[in-house]
Amino acid sequence: MIELTKTGIDGLDEILNGGIVTNSTTLVSGNPGAGKSILCLQFIYNGVEQFDEKGIYLTFEEDEEDLREAAESIGFDKWGEYVDNGDIKVYDKKVLLRENDFSSSLELLLDDFEDNDYDRVVLDSLAMFELFFENEQEKRTYLLKFTDILSQNDLTTLMTNEQGAVFPETEIGLENYLTDGNIYLIQTPTESGVNRYVWVAKMRKQDIETDIFPMEISQGGIRVHQNASAFSMMSEDDNPL
Repeated sequence: MIELTKTGIDGLDEILNGGIVTNSTTLVSGNPGAGKSILCLQFIYNGVEQFDEKGIYLTFEEDEEDLREAAESIGFDKWGEYVDNGDIKVYDKKVLLRENDFSSSLELLLDDFEDNDYDRVVLDSLAMFELFFENEQEKRTYLLKFTDILSQNDLTTLMTNEQGAVFPETEIGLENYLTDGNIYLIQTPTESGVNRYVWVAKMRKQDIETDIFPMEISQGGIRVHQNASAFSMMSEDDNPL
């Protein structure tokens, strides 16, 4: 029986057939503004709020105060309270980038990773994480080491990745093959605004719904709608490229 970790995100757990595989690492990809950070904030916040699971949020791009403001602005009103009482642990860019060396940053994290109090981890984002390394081989080695440490300590992890292309099948990076699951957030411009979609492309050890589903971002975070979209990733009508 495979153990699952619920995201608590309306509609997402349903298309995941129950949630994300526990102790796995899932890559959340999308172009800027697609909702990657919101999904990750929601994953950590819901862990505490709904499932009594503590979380660690690693951000290479935000200060802790900026992250708190972002969380509270979307409706995660108790984010600051959970950080203050230790249910959510935040390592921001001022801490993670202080030594400009990933081994030093990892040493800071190991005590918390090895502490059984925590269940969920977010790394936001891989683009900044990769700045630590001089070449692709070094990046691959440390990413494998990092994901192994997370799994060994029974942590269920989301990592965000910047997707330059609107259509994910046109841009598949190394990270997609090193993680256990791939979730793509897609947004396409329309005359009246933006249409948003989620596509769960891969989840090892698990049957998933691989259709593309409409989603929205509103107060309270992300909501995924259950009617599979007729949206085609390569449709001439929808493709803005």
